[in-house]
Amino acid sequence: MAYNKVVISGINTAELTVLKEEEKIALLKEIRQTGSKSARDKLIKGNLRLVLSVIQRFTGRGEDIDDLFQIGVVGLIKAINNFDLSKEVRFSTYCVPMITGELRRHLRDYSHVRVSRSLRDLAYKAIQSREKLCTLNQHEPTVQQIADDIGAKREDVVIALESISDPVSLYEPVYSDSGDTIYILDQISDKNDVESHLDEIYIRDAIKALSKREQEILYQRFLQGRTQTEVAAEIGISQAQVSRLEKCAISRIKKSIQS
Repeated sequence: MAYNKVVISGINTAELTVLKEEEKIALLKEIRQTGSKSARDKLIKGNLRLVLSVIQRFTGRGEDIDDLFQIGVVGLIKAINNFDLSKEVRFSTYCVPMITGELRRHLRDYSHVRVSRSLRDLAYKAIQSREKLCTLNQHEPTVQQIADDIGAKREDVVIALESISDPVSLYEPVYSDSGDTIYILDQISDKNDVESHLDEIYIRDAIKALSKREQEILYQRFLQGRTQTEVAAEIGISQAQVSRLEKCAISRIKKSIQS
């Protein structure tokens, strides 16, 4: 990707390192226990590639890439400050919506598109609520939870948020860590309609029909947030085998739901 060989905000992106998940957690613990500045700096530098991955979605709008990068780093620092070590969630998974929210706030505040003051105020409250609930629960809240938190109608919250954001594909990748790609869809959760509940029932039935190994792989990958490499080491097979079994299992689930 192009940003791997350029200089942004005085940083040569080709020289950036990537920390393993266990290294991130160890640094977070050190920061919480000792307030170590060196640990904080190392954690920030070890996640700058994540920031670069996220800001790719916001380029091409006339915004200065250095500005976007610096704003993304602010979101990263907020994630470091608010991450709850007691929750079983990957740090990178938690970081993505925090960085994205910071970038969207900047684009909203400096947007050239005219949006009514009342709609902007409601969107601002919704974003603040999202960040608060995300910090509290360590996962992305539903639109209904945000609406309940700020005392607004769900449809009004949707309209307000839509008015300050550009349409993107739910399957647009926002970060990839050792082949473990995070998509926009992974950051969204809303089970407040009948179809979602029916889909959940169908998916559960389809999962029961899978082999024990396939069930274990899906459990570790999507509920525990582990990478394919981590799952492979855990169950004693290759990463390629994990990838193949995962794809086959998901394909069988899709066929079962569609049939």
